[in-house]
Amino acid sequence: MLTSATMDAAISGLYGDTVRIAGQRPVYGGDINHSYRLHLSNGKRVFLKCNTTQNAPLFTAEAAGLEALRERGVIGVPQPLAVGTDEGRHISFLILEYVESAQPVKDYWEIFGHELAALHRAAQPPLTGGPFGFSADNFIGTTPQRNTLSASWVAFFRDFRLLPQIELARDILDPGTSRRLSRVLEHLEDYLPEPAFPSLLHGDLWSGNAVCGPDGKAWILDPAAYIGHFEAELAMTELFGGFPESFYSAYHEGNPIDTDYAERRNLYNLYHLLNHLNLFGTSYLRAVREISYQYM
Repeated sequence: MLTSATMDAAISGLYGDTVRIAGQRPVYGGDINHSYRLHLSNGKRVFLKCNTTQNAPLFTAEAAGLEALRERGVIGVPQPLAVGTDEGRHISFLILEYVESAQPVKDYWEIFGHELAALHRAAQPPLTGGPFGFSADNFIGTTPQRNTLSASWVAFFRDFRLLPQIELARDILDPGTSRRLSRVLEHLEDYLPEPAFPSLLHGDLWSGNAVCGPDGKAWILDPAAYIGHFEAELAMTELFGGFPESFYSAYHEGNPIDTDYAERRNLYNLYHLLNHLNLFGTSYLRAVREISYQYM
């Protein structure tokens, strides 16, 4: 992937000095970045995400997550092409392969389930201090996400997922919910098991971060990647409406889901609900409170 000081230099570095941006069209759907489909003078199209210069780390982290997912080679992931900060335009930017949607293939959801299972079962390179975490910290939305390597999944999820979000929410949480969440942290090993193997996770996989790609199969976007327990990923897929049952049945064929996973699902999703509470306000407080009662 190319690192460049300007968007124009990035385009030239990717496609040659004579290639320029011939046009752009906004792409709507996200609430963090401005996104565009760029039309280049050589006839190619690329996808541009931009933000303020101060938010450049968002794009560096996203590119690292995309590259890690692509390296596994089992599911569609757009290629990050260039990242940089353009001081003249007062933006940071990420240029990606443009994912052209096609008609979904037959058994789209079954294939998606099989491919996600293959991603989760893919062997992970050994990491000193790991295996849980990631090569660098990143973000969940705009919230910093610490990925300090840990030998224990339960310790990682407690110290680098739940605890930071609870601390951010201290001024929002009522005293009773704070006490119950503190108890959850103290007894987390009673609720969560250590996984049989570590899995590379997309980290923020819901329906809005999966699209039908040019091959008619699911491609996954906008990761908050790290290595953890695959159950945390499955839980996130169910948080905002979920995927069809055929997806989960196919996933189970490739990577069996424990029968008691459902007892842990809300605890995994507590992380994302706390993050939404911190980012978007008190409309998520009731869901957080209900989960705090569930794991007393």
